[in-house]
Amino acid sequence: MSRKKGPRSGGPRARRNFTPGQKLELLAGYEQAVAAGEGGAFLRREGLYSSLMTEWRRARDAGLLQGKPAGQTVGRPSAEQAEIARLRRELQLAQAKLARTETALTIMGKPPSIL
Repeated sequence: MSRKKGPRSGGPRARRNFTPGQKLELLAGYEQAVAAGEGGAFLRREGLYSSLMTEWRRARDAGLLQGKPAGQTVGRPSAEQAEIARLRRELQLAQAKLARTETALTIMGKPPSIL
């Protein structure tokens, strides 16, 4: 009896572990791919899930991935760290929106000081 060759033909694979540096690199690559409209292709090529990218982005925004040595585990952000990360993202979006509004007002010939 011949066995089919498939993705699991060699048996289950060991779970992959990523260092904080690898997570940051993969996250940066994913964000560049998303900007270019190739996010899904990047995930398939690397064998990753979008939920991992979400988890790693939260950890990065909370400052959990910065300066960690390769062997140290990275836990989940505390409630305070998650709130700080959320507020940072919110501030970043508000600043981007303000910059777009100021540019639009400049184009329309109105001084941005009316804001």
